[in-house]
Amino acid sequence: MRTAIVNLGCIVSGDWRQPFVSGDAIVMADGLIETVGTVDAATLASCNVVVDAGGATVMPGLIDSHVHITFGDYTPRQKTVGYLESYVHGGVTTSISASEVHVPGRPTDPTGVKALAIAAQRCFTNYRPGGMRVWAGSVILEPGMVEADFAELKAAGVWLAKAGFGAFEDPLDYKPLVALAREYGMITTMHTGGASIPGSSPISGDHVLAVNPHVSFHINGGPVAMPDSHFETVIRESDVALQLCTAGNLRTALLCTKASIANDEFDRLLIATDTPTGSGIMPLGMFYTITHLSSLLDLPPEMVIGAATGNNARVYGLNSGFIAAGKDADLVLVDAPLGGTQTTALAALHHGDPVAVGAVFTDGVPRFVGRSRNTPAPTRAIRVAENRLPRDFGGGGH
Repeated sequence: MRTAIVNLGCIVSGDWRQPFVSGDAIVMADGLIETVGTVDAATLASCNVVVDAGGATVMPGLIDSHVHITFGDYTPRQKTVGYLESYVHGGVTTSISASEVHVPGRPTDPTGVKALAIAAQRCFTNYRPGGMRVWAGSVILEPGMVEADFAELKAAGVWLAKAGFGAFEDPLDYKPLVALAREYGMITTMHTGGASIPGSSPISGDHVLAVNPHVSFHINGGPVAMPDSHFETVIRESDVALQLCTAGNLRTALLCTKASIANDEFDRLLIATDTPTGSGIMPLGMFYTITHLSSLLDLPPEMVIGAATGNNARVYGLNSGFIAAGKDADLVLVDAPLGGTQTTALAALHHGDPVAVGAVFTDGVPRFVGRSRNTPAPTRAIRVAENRLPRDFGGGGH
């Protein structure tokens, strides 16, 4: 399938250091971005679908790097079906599992946690709720695991490992297992902050430094934050990625963001939601955090978008998160919300308003065009200008 987006008013790249791409059109084919900039008449004629952006803004699809996947598009924590598909209407095109800890009666022995991770990874290999790409299967590190377990997980395709919900009384006991997971090429993550569920332990910045995961999960609190002084220490004394979550502490999210900028470590800042949890389901959670950081810290929204797209992609080794030829064709059209005081999506974010999501594409396929069911309507008319397929790409209304 080949798809084109034309009449773009702004292209946000996902790379916060070079946040814009010149041009007014994007062509996607076979699941990847083919060209960015301009498009000629012959190429347009070869496209199955042409979407007229009407001057709206395009950005990479949001990558939520902290979603509590279970099995299927269902969360037992909030007893809700279809939440992942609803997140697509909030501009989220990729979700990364924060471990399948919310599976009822989850196993805690080495054989069981391996089976759980492998099953989750397999279930989402070809299942795309609402078109979303889901990276599931994050093994929960538990006492008794040995090197052979990590070899088995790697052979099975599991590449995520989580420290913090296991039965270790001392968080420092995760260190050898995190080191083994790293040795077998896994991205390692660690709960940070106060205890979030019964049986888990508080984890401080000192623990993060000692254990050395790739990512400090919800460093601003999940939902309880670690001491303020630990943020500067983790930033200065490690290269651990700093994941901010919507379900965490907003004050410490602002503190950590300012510290990352002051130390020229914004590349390590990631935006995620940490949902569904006791904080609920947040289809617009990623945009909430982008809006908070941009408006309250007076940061360029295109810079903050990079923490929710390109930075996540770099840390997790994904092919999405950037608008460039050869990258996954996961894109979102956004605009100023109808009735607001601002005239563009970026101005609205900086002002503290929500954006209007006018279309979402994953694998180059329009999942809906016109408006999201979870956001205000866009100011501009975003529409399907040409459709040579027997499909309707509307589907975004309430």
